[in-house]
Amino acid sequence: MQRKKECVAMLLAGGQGSRLYALTTNIAKPAVAFGAKYRIIDFPLSNCVNSGIDTVGVLTQYQPLILNEYIGNGQPWDLDRTYGGVHILSPYQAKTRSSWYEGTANAIYQNLNFMKMYNPEYVLILSGDHIYKMDYAAMLKAHKETGADCTIAAIDVPLSEASRFGILNTNPDGSIYQFEEKPKQPKSTLASMGIYIFKAEKLFAYLEADDLNPNSSKDFGKDVLPAMLNAGEKMYSYRFDGYWKDVGTIASLWEANMDLLGEDPEFDVGDKTWKIHSRNPLAPPEHIGKQGVVKNSMIALGCEINGLVENSILGSNVCIEEGAIVKDSVVLANSVIHAGATVSYSIIDENVTVGERAVVGVEKNPDAEIVVLGRGISVANDVKVLNGQNHENDIKA
Repeated sequence: MQRKKECVAMLLAGGQGSRLYALTTNIAKPAVAFGAKYRIIDFPLSNCVNSGIDTVGVLTQYQPLILNEYIGNGQPWDLDRTYGGVHILSPYQAKTRSSWYEGTANAIYQNLNFMKMYNPEYVLILSGDHIYKMDYAAMLKAHKETGADCTIAAIDVPLSEASRFGILNTNPDGSIYQFEEKPKQPKSTLASMGIYIFKAEKLFAYLEADDLNPNSSKDFGKDVLPAMLNAGEKMYSYRFDGYWKDVGTIASLWEANMDLLGEDPEFDVGDKTWKIHSRNPLAPPEHIGKQGVVKNSMIALGCEINGLVENSILGSNVCIEEGAIVKDSVVLANSVIHAGATVSYSIIDENVTVGERAVVGVEKNPDAEIVVLGRGISVANDVKVLNGQNHENDIKA
């Protein structure tokens, strides 16, 4: 008898993340660092484990090296299983065809054999670029209770932002009668979170039909979900009222990091009832020197602080030298802010060096834009890098 998994998760993690500019020049968006010690992909992976889902396919495509290395055998998330566990699924060449993933639906379609290997009753589709904590087991329970062929997780958004999302129009019982992909004039504010649960047999059938349709864009929101609605399949919404952030822009990524700070943070990564797992580097404890001052900040292991850090997030092994000031900023792992430098309202990627007395960014204000310094670059001594500038190369005097 073939062994079964009740539910298999498929995590779409191949996004380029072009709106994150320098932060995703060399890495996929789900691999971008977040919250001092995490990467974005830690959140859906941790949600899977905390929800009792132990078989996860991670679909990669754009710049997968760092993401693949980070996930490894899945041990930090308890996904190093003999049967199941985490699997990296990249595009591959088959006997009859070979192609990159052409869309979200096509990416899942190209991995039908992986899903069928576990003979699941249900398939959970996830995005790898959102920050949130969610119990997928509760969503699966609701899916079973309604007898739905497809359940879509949804969240209320402001009307002014609704046109950015797939919008669900529902009946009082939560059944969906219309799905509009990024409508110019939305009829509701109930937005799809890009999280779906399907009856496996239904999903497989619609993916196979979609692949044969030459006019399809191979996308769930544009093609597969409307096709299911038009065919009269049972589709329900599952309302989510917790914290959820699409960190697809520089502003939203900065905001999500800041939401971790304060005595009562908007998003609590220290919640012991829902642990967020991650692969952490070996590093000594952080050290705050005699001249070091830290206010309302999150500091990872290995940091050496001899300057002022205020309202900021520091990744592992960051060095803030004497007289340096970091305010309202995110500084990622292994970066050095040299003596006398000032960093304000900025995101500093990994392995960046900011020279002595350099000025990066301006004081946070309603008209200011976030400065982004890309991975591994150097800012020369005494240089000023001001409002809203995005850099991928060294900045010389």
